[in-house]
Amino acid sequence: MNIGIIALGSHEENHGAALPPDTDAQIAEYIAEKTAAQTDMEFLGVLKSAYEFPEINTGNHDSLDQVIADLKNQLRKAEKQGFEGILLVNAHGGNQELSDHLGDIARETDLVIKMDSTVCKIEGPHAGTGELSIGSVLGITDETKGTDHLNSEKYPEVGFVGFDKAREKYEWAEEHANEIIENGVKIDPQLGEKLLKISIENSVEKIRDLKSEIQL
Repeated sequence: MNIGIIALGSHEENHGAALPPDTDAQIAEYIAEKTAAQTDMEFLGVLKSAYEFPEINTGNHDSLDQVIADLKNQLRKAEKQGFEGILLVNAHGGNQELSDHLGDIARETDLVIKMDSTVCKIEGPHAGTGELSIGSVLGITDETKGTDHLNSEKYPEVGFVGFDKAREKYEWAEEHANEIIENGVKIDPQLGEKLLKISIENSVEKIRDLKSEIQL
């Protein structure tokens, strides 16, 4: 049974002073590779495009249509290579919009597809404590820039604190902003390890679900 794993992230997204622009892509790649290793499945790389919600002006992103087109191209290549199922491991919030289109994409590509965005749901505010802590585990967090990281004039994207329109438009964005304002951020490698462990476990479970569906 051939099941492939594709990582979804963002490659040019501002993450404050302490994290690189491809933070989400690196997190997704890490989770995908660990999941592949634990399930003996094959990691097929990271999708090169990413979508973001309106009013979340964090960097360079693509239209949803472009992301869907790029994903279909990668899936068709996987189908030609003999894969029957695909797990999409997503670490970028905007890409969760793809979940509403997976049924149509699966029918077009004749693949069984599942998506896991666990890390997006449990890491908390954008570029906040969760991502900083995961980044610490991955070795991509610059721990010398913690104070500057909270300068909302220079880095309005941290928790979306400086994104007034986004905070008005999305209730969750306002909640994330308030969490940053009230609690700040910290770097906790133990938390980072815990968040990654949960995310990998959920992706491994999705692989089991894929196997069951393919065998039906």
